[in-house]
Amino acid sequence: MIRNTFSMLEGVGEKTEKRLWRRGIVTWDDFLGKETIPFISREKKVRADEHLKMLDSVLSNPSRLARHIERKEHWRAFEIFRDGAVGLDIETNGRPYDNGGYVTVVGLYDGKNYKCLIRGKDLTQDNLAASLSPYKYLITFYGVVFDIPFLKRCYQSLRIDIPHYDICLESKRLGLKGGFKYFEKCFGIYRDDDIAGMDGFDAVKLWQMYKRGDRASLDTLIKYNREDTVNLMTIGEQIYTQLKKSTGIEEYINAQ
Repeated sequence: MIRNTFSMLEGVGEKTEKRLWRRGIVTWDDFLGKETIPFISREKKVRADEHLKMLDSVLSNPSRLARHIERKEHWRAFEIFRDGAVGLDIETNGRPYDNGGYVTVVGLYDGKNYKCLIRGKDLTQDNLAASLSPYKYLITFYGVVFDIPFLKRCYQSLRIDIPHYDICLESKRLGLKGGFKYFEKCFGIYRDDDIAGMDGFDAVKLWQMYKRGDRASLDTLIKYNREDTVNLMTIGEQIYTQLKKSTGIEEYINAQ
């Protein structure tokens, strides 16, 4: 989808993007192959060509790509970074950062492996940075607003500068609203009975019980976080498919 995207160009919005698609200019290569485009001035065309060539050159460098595309359009890069994507979900002790709040658990899942970093064991800034370093693309649910700002306040030297697809925010384009558990039900995802119906408040209580010496509570907390993190990938793919369809691009691709 990212190579079909022109909305990052000067003076190009969704309407102009669709005008391009209707004229058979469906990919960046199509655009670059046109000497002129009737509704884009020659000067803007020259600048747009330069910009697209630059973007094409940084597709293998996620950090640079993220700087050149608005965050709200990062979802469009899902397909090219799918194999290098990681879902991230955090748990906290339930307090704001500036009032004693801290991260208790960070879960990471890349489609094959789940990794859990736990406060007091292996959750450190260095370990978190090292765990994120292999990945090119981040998937969260409300992470733009909560997870990532909270992590960066706790670990102030932590850099997370890869493209970030926030399922919660982008799904609003489709008219979908609700919490993560609502999305799970929408896509037919059900949890084991021992964690079904649990929410963030329960995760806080489990951490408190663990701190009082209940080891089983930590196991349950990890299982809860694992489900959250693993399901991010499944739901993210489903939402991406719907977002792509909503743009209408498939009609123009098929026409070609």
